[in-house]
Amino acid sequence: MNQALNKIVGPRIHPDEWAAHRGRYLLPTALLVLAAVMLLVSIFLPFWHMQLNAPQYPGGLHVTGYVNRLAGDVAEIDSLNHYIGMRPLNEAAQFEKATAVMMITALSLLVLGAVFIHSKWAALLSIPAVLFPVGFLVDLHLWLSYFGNNLDPTAPLSSSIKPFTPPVLGTGKVGQFETIASAQSGLILAAVASLVILVALWRHRAAYKPLLDTQAQSGSGDNPQKKPEATD
Repeated sequence: MNQALNKIVGPRIHPDEWAAHRGRYLLPTALLVLAAVMLLVSIFLPFWHMQLNAPQYPGGLHVTGYVNRLAGDVAEIDSLNHYIGMRPLNEAAQFEKATAVMMITALSLLVLGAVFIHSKWAALLSIPAVLFPVGFLVDLHLWLSYFGNNLDPTAPLSSSIKPFTPPVLGTGKVGQFETIASAQSGLILAAVASLVILVALWRHRAAYKPLLDTQAQSGSGDNPQKKPEATD
């Protein structure tokens, strides 16, 4: 059991090696902590924004998506969508919105957990956070596609609108309406956090792989007896 745990946790750093190359080991730690904090901050920021331009609304209608709620002209957009048979916006992603804060917090904790892992398992803990921004956009695309392609045939204007998929990002047209969708600060921050994690994992491997190689050569799960020369 201890040997298996040592393989997951990875080797410890020899005190002399730590004293000689402290920055080499602190850098991936600092980057992982920074990424975890960025993910937590993103919870409170808007992730997505859509502007709906319609003839009867000269200034357009706006809806802003946070990870757990929608804000803006949701009621007005729902009233327009009702005529073409689209469901109310708040019916979408109810499970995702209910669990988003908990899930992002869990991702942040996994990234923080990677700080204490000096093996390839650090990457396995961090990858879910790396994929989170893409997963958010894919999930949003699927919901928009489902709503736009499952219109109520009994709606007053259902016969004038063909099934459609509003774009997750960029500009789209539905009849006389135009939609403009864009990423917002929360999603951008989460994407930057993903890049920071990738850099952290690269530096993590450069720092700890020599220790792992030394441990493998010694055939022991304990601290390496020699001071390895870590590579940049």
